[in-house]
Parts: sequence; structure tokens; C-alpha cells
Amino acid sequence: MGNAYGFIEITGVVAAMDALDIMCKAADVTLATWERKLGGRLVTLVVEGEVEAVRQSVEAAAANALKRPVSTGILPNPHPEIIRMVELSASRFKGKPEPSSKSRLLGEDPPDFVPKEEKQTINKEE
Repeated sequence: MGNAYGFIEITGVVAAMDALDIMCKAADVTLATWERKLGGRLVTLVVEGEVEAVRQSVEAAAANALKRPVSTGILPNPHPEIIRMVELSASRFKGKPEPSSKSRLLGEDPPDFVPKEEKQTINKEE
């Protein structure tokens, strides 16, 4: 991991993919995680890298993306709680086991939530 996170919140998955492409080509950053809200109408991208690379990537995407971002942010040297939130989000989208934690995070899926993919697997087994 680098020592900074860059955030872009943008409307639409296509615009988000365009923004991510711009970010990754503009500087040496990698996608840490992404979140879709409102059925994909609002997408938050989180990239990581060195502070200046993150700054360049966020600025490039904000200036050149298909749509104007709803908001942007750069967190140099993020607090450990921010790192934990990003890791939790990444564990969901990358299919990795969640970081060990006994506390629930705001916005986390409820314990009885079953992702669509698992529901399909369960239905096939029955």
C-alpha cells in the first residue's frame, strides 16, 4: 500500500470506469476498492499510492472524466480506522476474507445479508 488514498465519487458505472482509467494512466496508483450505491448510480472509487501520485490521479480524473465528479478527496497518511474501512470494502469486492474485527462498521451489510451469488448457489443445491 502507498501512503495515501484518493477518492472520487461520480454518477454512473461507465463514468466511474472512465475516471478510474484516467487515474491509473495519470500516475502510479492502484485501485484499492470501489463502492456502488443507489443501484450503481453513484460510484465511489478509492485509489492508493504515494501522496503526489494520488493527487495527480484525482486531479486528472476530476478534470477529464466523462462526468464531473460529485466529490473528490485525498487522504495522505490515512488514520488506521480509514485503512480498516477500505480493507473491509476491498475484501467484499475482491472476494477476500474480511479483516478480523468484532465491531460492525457503519454501512456494513447486516449479518443476515446473503449476496446474490450465494443465493443462486443455495438455490441450485436445493
